[in-house]
Amino acid sequence: MDIAITGSAMRTALGGTADTYAALLAGRSGIRPLAFVDQGQVNVRYGYHIGPVDEEGERRASDWLTACVAEAAVQAGLDCSRQRVVAIVGTGLREMRGVERWHAEKRTTVPATLHFGAAVRAALPGIDEVITVSNACSASSHALALACDLIDLGDADAVVACGADAMAESMLAMIGRVGDGYSEAVRPFDADRQGVLLGDGAVAVVVQRAGSSTRSELRVRGVGLSCDAHHVTAPHPPGLLAAMRDAYQRAGLIPADAGLVVAHGTGTALNDPTEAAVLTGLFGDRPAGPRVTGIKGAIGHTSGSAGLMSLLVAGEALRHGRVPPIVGLRKPIPEAEPLDLVIDRPAPTGATLAQVNAFGFGGVNAVCLLEVTS
Repeated sequence: MDIAITGSAMRTALGGTADTYAALLAGRSGIRPLAFVDQGQVNVRYGYHIGPVDEEGERRASDWLTACVAEAAVQAGLDCSRQRVVAIVGTGLREMRGVERWHAEKRTTVPATLHFGAAVRAALPGIDEVITVSNACSASSHALALACDLIDLGDADAVVACGADAMAESMLAMIGRVGDGYSEAVRPFDADRQGVLLGDGAVAVVVQRAGSSTRSELRVRGVGLSCDAHHVTAPHPPGLLAAMRDAYQRAGLIPADAGLVVAHGTGTALNDPTEAAVLTGLFGDRPAGPRVTGIKGAIGHTSGSAGLMSLLVAGEALRHGRVPPIVGLRKPIPEAEPLDLVIDRPAPTGATLAQVNAFGFGGVNAVCLLEVTS
């Protein structure tokens, strides 16, 4: 696979790509009091909102996605009149918040706006096709896998792989029932973690066959997938490992080639020890393992956007040679102690290859390998 990333953009609680990366390096968090819903009713007090939060827009996720697609398309120089361009949007909830408000507030809604075709076409009116897929927390990484397949098969000249999700009351209520008390922050791999919190987000990445543009230094070397269906919410070690090994096999690489891992790192009782143990086993025969970081402590769990957001942060770290610390991590859990976790301050790296993990409910897993070239 020789696929280039020729344009990209994202929106998080910390801003765009550059602002988010700078905030991560500084150890800043985008957490704030939860807005738009009754905190007591959902048993959640905090979230990672994209501001402002003084008024809830009608289609917030769609608006962010339109902005990201437009920015990424300009960077890539897309021209839908001359190129076959397709978009694949990965999401966990689509515009579920619109359905909730339609029901609770007696608002009108148009069903077609609950997926993201209109949002993408607002940025790229001449695009050939827009496909929305819902693959839980690994959705945008699955979108990237499908995008690479379309390029490899010659079925598109360029594909915009995306992710988009805004916090929904139903999802907030679900995570509010998991723990006994309130989680005050996402603390990946920390011994005192209290559980996950949600974040708003959207992301878009344009992929084309390498050589289509001279502007990109980033290559997608492989995307490995698995769907083990082991449990509704609990990750299964063989399923995670299968996705990792699939990625390296597709890329013609081995784990020893990777110098950076951007972990899924949800700050939950089940994910963190499982992911840490699998990573330890994957890299265990190396005298010095890769740097390991994660971004959810700073921007929350952005559901369908999470995988591609981690990918863009990995790209920034490879390009600039600085790996941001894991915000909220103070004392690692025992399972993570063998890993080279980045804590407290940025760590230097000379890595050229990063592994990016994204795991979803039901064992819907995706692992991306990203390479920076000179």
